[in-house]
Amino acid sequence: MPSDEEASGSLARRLGISDVLARLLWNRQLRTEEDARRFLAPEERQESYDPFLMRDMERAVQRISAAIDGEERITIYGDYDVDGMTATALLYRCLRGLGAQVDFYIPDRFTEGYGFHLAALERIAASSSLLVSVDCGIASVADVAAMAGRLDIIITDHHLPGEALPPALAVVNPHRADCPYPDKDLCGVGVAYKLCEALYQARAHRSYGKDIELVALGTIADIVPLVGENRKIVRLGLARMKDTESVGLRALMEVAGVEAEKLGAEQVGFQLAPRLNAAGRMERATLGARLLLTQDAAEAQELAGHLDALNRQRQAVEQDILCAAEAELAAEDVASLPAIVLAGEGWHQGVIGIVASRLVEKYYKPVVILSVNGAMAKGSCRSIEGLHIYEALKACERFLVGFGGHAQAAGLSLRTADIPAFRRAFEETVRRTLRPEDYVPVACIEFEMDPCAVTTELVEEIARLEPYGEGNPRPLFGCRNLRGSGARRIGSEGQHLKFVVEDADHHAIDFLYWGQGALAGLVNAEPLDIVYKPSINEWRGIRKVQAIVDSINPAAGARVHPDRDTLADIYRYLFRLAAGGAPLSLDPWELTAGFRTAMGHGLSLFTMKEGLRVFLELGLLREASGEDAYAFCPPARKLDLKASPTYRRFLGQAGEL
Repeated sequence: MPSDEEASGSLARRLGISDVLARLLWNRQLRTEEDARRFLAPEERQESYDPFLMRDMERAVQRISAAIDGEERITIYGDYDVDGMTATALLYRCLRGLGAQVDFYIPDRFTEGYGFHLAALERIAASSSLLVSVDCGIASVADVAAMAGRLDIIITDHHLPGEALPPALAVVNPHRADCPYPDKDLCGVGVAYKLCEALYQARAHRSYGKDIELVALGTIADIVPLVGENRKIVRLGLARMKDTESVGLRALMEVAGVEAEKLGAEQVGFQLAPRLNAAGRMERATLGARLLLTQDAAEAQELAGHLDALNRQRQAVEQDILCAAEAELAAEDVASLPAIVLAGEGWHQGVIGIVASRLVEKYYKPVVILSVNGAMAKGSCRSIEGLHIYEALKACERFLVGFGGHAQAAGLSLRTADIPAFRRAFEETVRRTLRPEDYVPVACIEFEMDPCAVTTELVEEIARLEPYGEGNPRPLFGCRNLRGSGARRIGSEGQHLKFVVEDADHHAIDFLYWGQGALAGLVNAEPLDIVYKPSINEWRGIRKVQAIVDSINPAAGARVHPDRDTLADIYRYLFRLAAGGAPLSLDPWELTAGFRTAMGHGLSLFTMKEGLRVFLELGLLREASGEDAYAFCPPARKLDLKASPTYRRFLGQAGEL
């Protein structure tokens, strides 16, 4: 049986592509010629499934058609994120195009929250006879039942159903247990798009070829897997977005500084989507829907400018809450916590989800951030691999008023008085679920590849895998035991790092590491294992390969755990610094560089960090809130190194325990 490398090489020859691209396809389980061709050219080869394969689609189309023919008013009920805004705008434009009398309603995040609300449904029933939801409604069993006989309701959604479906006229959701639709990964706007396709097939006897850029925008923003039908939608939508007829989208791209010819999934996800989301987070999501619907250039410019201002406001509020959260964590032994649960009075509900994501990035633990408002609190959760956050909340539901979400993100509400009990229950659930190794983030590389051997042609070929996103991440490559040179800080505040790696033939390549300028000394001094992604830097017409660093770790030879003698040397060094009145920097690299000068011999950054961890566990060092240096705490009696879990773990690995 051929090895994976031999099999991917055979695939490369059949497709006429490089071995590198073939191995990337193979790693994505694309192992037949047809699957690979469909992935590389989804616009041409990926099947778009018949929308009527979705359960209840025919019933939904029949009821909407009757409403159009009978000149009934239809209300679209959306959600306040980008998926909900784009789905609302898409279905509105579709129904108007078919001659419907239609309006839309998006609930307020702060006064109403996610999903259906009975008071809103009752107001809608006063003027409309049919409601069609997009990106919400699947959990609103009681509210739908309460409107029986007063308002016909059609639900289109992509969130996971509960044990019972709402008693709506139609429930269109590929995640229904009885839904045969082949692709389960569509987001809310994707499901709405299938409804538009079905309506045009039934009423106009042609395909619905409009607004695919709106579908792509919502699909990217909702972080659903960019494979299968989603991949085709996004490829087609990004191409359309570059010369979109939507004046609202054009205004949004202009205010975000996005150049149409360079537009890709990353620009949509990190520049366009946050500005739209700022509407729902800071004010009202109807602003975003209005921007996507307007055909007036002046109104589009005004709305886009307002969303840009809201996004800057969101960033400032986010930073304030993040600082407050970090201040609370400074009083905790974060390393010993199975999860982080923080609550703050009046923390902005529209921003706490982003703060939770930031804390996950820093500490790599499940995070719950709660905004307390009197007797009630609302929260956002973000998780790590290994913990299904929705299932974890379900295990604690006796303390919750409500909750919902996915494997990696969720929302919840509870009584303020129940926060301590919920925190204990949640921490215990996480402690039972996760193992120690689950708290170590792993960089998933495709394979090892010499960065100096990468050409601009190869980078361009790898780009055939775009758009990148959930289910199709940007490829990362590894290289071992590299030595950098010329490392220096760059950026207005020296916050970024640039260095050069050169091979035996003196072929050099630039490496960039965003936000890690402090590592300049380390790069110049130690061999490193580096995870990177290749890219092309174009400057004044000259194009050359550069490597964008994802992570840096000491090379295997530098990953030496400190033994008793090394710990004694580190102790003597710290004691001399403290006795001389010098600050003990919180930056382990600063201490590593100083150690070499003071002690006459060197040790690796890894060894220094392990030694500092041992001393923190033993109480010799203390990292106090508000201080920018360690406090040195000489022991009152002889220390037992085995009281440190880190040192005991090292002894166990060495077989000495």
